Amino acid sequence: MAKLYFHYSTMNAGKSTALLQAAHNYREGGMQPFLITAQFDTRAGDGRISSRIGIGEPADTFAPNEDLFAKIAARLSQGPVACVFIDEAQFLSRDQVWQLARAVDDLGVPVMCYGLRVDFRGELFPGSAALLAWSDEMREVRTICHCGRKATMVVRKGPDGQPLKDGAQVQIGGNETYVSLCRRHWREAVGDRS
Repeated sequence: MAKLYFHYSTMNAGKSTALLQAAHNYREGGMQPFLITAQFDTRAGDGRISSRIGIGEPADTFAPNEDLFAKIAARLSQGPVACVFIDEAQFLSRDQVWQLARAVDDLGVPVMCYGLRVDFRGELFPGSAALLAWSDEMREVRTICHCGRKATMVVRKGPDGQPLKDGAQVQIGGNETYVSLCRRHWREAVGDRS
């Protein structure tokens, strides 16, 4: 039975590595995965999913407001797909998450989404909120804070290296921009000690 999965974490937890490994396992078993990532995240190049550890592969992309049910149906019309993998799932819209749920239910294809749960302000991304509400299964990809506790939050560093408290929810970046922390150290970093 097909399901909608949400694998979530903070930055630098290995979400893209896990996605690429899972897609490899499908191929190794003789099955075809369909990989999709956010169109505007071009850190690894256009239409490419890449990991900090140096592995990557080409992927289709999704644009804001693109109909993902139609995209998946079109891909299925070209041949079988064992599983759809979505990287940077936090950038999905609420409507797009519903389209993925429909693809699971109506097209019978499993969809595995990988993304951030919260932004640098500690707020849910719209795509993540919808995935938390509608996924059949959720799995946390764990990483650790510098203190050794589980990291559940992320800070965005400004040009001076200091944590930012305000700004646009979306700013593409990696280790040079974001640091994963436990809630206690996140609160200290952003000045919330009350």
